[in-house]
Formats: sequence, C-alpha cells, structure tokens
Amino acid sequence: MAFKSEMFDVKGKTAIVTGAGSGINYCFAKLLLEKGCNVLLADLSLRPEAQHLLTQYNSGTPRAVFQETDVTIWSQLERMITTATQEFGAFDIVCPGAGIFDPPWSNFWQPPGTALSKDAVNGGRYATLDINVTHPIRSTQLAIAAFLRAQKESPSSARTPKRVLIVSSVAGQNSNLHTPIYTAAKHAMNGFIRSLAALEARFGIRVNGVAPGVIKTPLWTEHPEKLQFIEGGKDEWATPEEVAEAMLRCLVDEDLPGGSILEVGKDQTRKVEALNDPGPSGPGHTVSNLVEKYEEVYGLLETGDWGVVKSRM
Repeated sequence: MAFKSEMFDVKGKTAIVTGAGSGINYCFAKLLLEKGCNVLLADLSLRPEAQHLLTQYNSGTPRAVFQETDVTIWSQLERMITTATQEFGAFDIVCPGAGIFDPPWSNFWQPPGTALSKDAVNGGRYATLDINVTHPIRSTQLAIAAFLRAQKESPSSARTPKRVLIVSSVAGQNSNLHTPIYTAAKHAMNGFIRSLAALEARFGIRVNGVAPGVIKTPLWTEHPEKLQFIEGGKDEWATPEEVAEAMLRCLVDEDLPGGSILEVGKDQTRKVEALNDPGPSGPGHTVSNLVEKYEEVYGLLETGDWGVVKSRM
C-alpha cells in the first residue's frame, strides 16, 4: 500500500540529533529549536554554546534535553531512543550526525598496534568506522523500528511522515590518499541513503543526506594537523549554518524525496545526482594542499617498516 504523503513541518515535532554538542549538528539542533521542534541532543559532552542552548530551552515548548551518548555503544543508542520517547512521548526525526575526520588514533596510515593508534591490534574494528558508518546505520535501524511500531500501535499517527537525516560529505564523491577510511565511510553513507529511498513511498519514512564541503567547525579549527590542508587567503570555508539550512530542506522540501543528497559549499547548495554527477567544485569544496600532504603518506611508507606492530608501555 502506498503512503499518502503530507506536508512535513518541523514545528511541534521531536528530533534526535547525535553529535549535537558542537559544529554542524549543534547548528542543526539550534535551527530546529528556533523552528519550534523539540530536540534531544545526544553527545559525549556539550560545548558552551550547546550548553547555553540546553539552558535556553530547558522548559516549555519547544524543549531541549541532553542525553550523554557514546555512539559506538549500541546500548547507549538504544537508551537515546528510550529517553526521547520518555521525554517527548514520541519522535519524528533522527539525525545520526556525529562523525570524526580520520584522527591519528584510528587511521589507515596508523594501523592497529602502531604507536599512534588506539585501535586494538586484535580488536576486530576501527573506531572511525564505528562512529562514521556503524553508528548511523544502527541509529537508522532503531529509528525505523520505532517509527513502524508507532504506526502499528497508534492508527492516528499511521499517516504521519517521519525523517532520517544522514551527514555524509563531499568525500563521498572524491578520493583522498590521506584519509582513505573516512572517504570509504562517506561513499558508504551515500549508497546507504540512496538504498533506503523507496521507504518514503511505502511507509512515509524519508531518508536523506547532506554532503558538506570544508566547513568551519572545531573538527577542523581545533586540529592543527588538518589545518595544514588549508591555504589561508586562497581556500574558503562554508559555514555550519549553511549546512543546517540544507539539513532542514532535506526534511521539509517536497522536491527532495527519499534518497536525495544535498551538497553544501560556500554560498552554494545543490542536489547530488546518483549517476553522471559533475562532482563538487568551487568555494568551500576544495583545499589547496591536499596532494602536497600525500608526501606525509609516502614518507611513512618509505621507512621500510610501515605497519609493523610496536610494543606499547
């Protein structure tokens, strides 16, 4: 049976946003609250601006609630869902936005067991993939299960559309020798988003995504090793507020059906096509020192003992 669509307005709805303690996801949570949407902020901690948001919306409607959440632990993702239901009765939007940009402690060029890696040599996993791939996939599973359960238990809500919003990246269309795991993760997210496109027509569950470019957030500005990619005076930043506006569009714009991905650069937002897309270009999409930074990788490989496990005290 096809789902009869209706206009989606965030006012009066409830959203769960992981990674809402800072950056893009904080700006998205802030925008939702300003539009009248309750928000559960799920993160390990809150930066001062997010703490202020929590204080500002601590009562009344809309309301903000914080749930300390380690997105790599599935039981904490389940607790996040439970808390949102207990606090607000139900929820309509899930944005598993938390992500990391290949830190040295979980990076292809710093294999498990080597000096900088915190991935256990016999652990069977990379933390960066737990955060950037497994967490949004598991969160989406939990969200869809809750949405379907609500439709079954409450006939009055059976025709209410729901939303899942994934944060991908322009890396999902590009290649980058320096960050191959991050790049692989974002390619995976693009495929995941598009694979769930058909859910909207049948169940009213729209799964869309955004693909930010170079965004001025702590993910970049508080990591000197990443700022080395940027050439001051030449490269341009997009803002997290621009991304948040695109995220809102993914929820409400009737011209962005399930499976849509919006790419965001500086002063430019466009829909990414699944096939024959020209790829990201222009301000806020590129960094000047990308290829030059490949020399760091070559240097690691040319030592002759790359990937050799070293004992750690």
